[in-house]
Amino acid sequence: MLEIDLSLLLILATVALLAGFFDAIAGGGGLITLPVLFIAGLDPLAALATNKFQAASATVSATWAFARRGMLDWNSGLPMALMAFVGGALGALSVSLVPHDLLQAGVPVLLILVAAYFAFSPRLDDQQLRKPRIPPGLFCLLIAPLLGFYDGVFGPGVGSFFMLAFMLLLGQGMLRSVGNSKLLNAACNLGALLVFAASGKLLWPLALVMALCAMLGAQLGARCAVHFGPRLIRPLVVCVCTVMATKLLMDVGNPLVEWVADEWP
Repeated sequence: MLEIDLSLLLILATVALLAGFFDAIAGGGGLITLPVLFIAGLDPLAALATNKFQAASATVSATWAFARRGMLDWNSGLPMALMAFVGGALGALSVSLVPHDLLQAGVPVLLILVAAYFAFSPRLDDQQLRKPRIPPGLFCLLIAPLLGFYDGVFGPGVGSFFMLAFMLLLGQGMLRSVGNSKLLNAACNLGALLVFAASGKLLWPLALVMALCAMLGAQLGARCAVHFGPRLIRPLVVCVCTVMATKLLMDVGNPLVEWVADEWP
């Protein structure tokens, strides 16, 4: 069992607070906390389980903050959340079966496209963008579990993907999309967490401390998102997606980088 001294615990708690803040607004908190947990010397499975616990706590906290302000549609959101929960659990169970090379290569490209959309689209505000392109039932049966499954298997950027899906497919405004994305993100986090917790690798004392700090950060992030709206959300989504894409492309052995190097030596 890894021994964690007070100084390391304070560092991890601070990291969790910052991750919860950014995650509540634009997603990507896991790419802050997970590398730090690895650097701290945690076993990979223990790091994944502990990170998923604090991430679930942060997204639940952010969801509650948005719900208190009447920014969630529970009638349509709860069935979507249930499907995302199932997708997250199935993804965590299938983590060894899905080719990570494909995800490592494809996800950075998707994140760059999300960043470009938020950076250059002229119609991003807090109003209804357009009529829904697909019915909510199809979103519930297809998009919610698919992105939930992705979160259970891999995860980076899922909050941003949910947000963009709500905007493009259901025509929701930016702020409402952020709130609804937190509900579904919390659900798939909880589904994956059940699987990881069953492994017995979760470090409960550390997980609880990080979860409390992540919840505080999420509350602060949600308040900032509500107060500043698209003026804050838009640049943060662009920055977070760009940083996530860069981080994934810099990972050792990324197949996309290796392919480019082979094609253009």
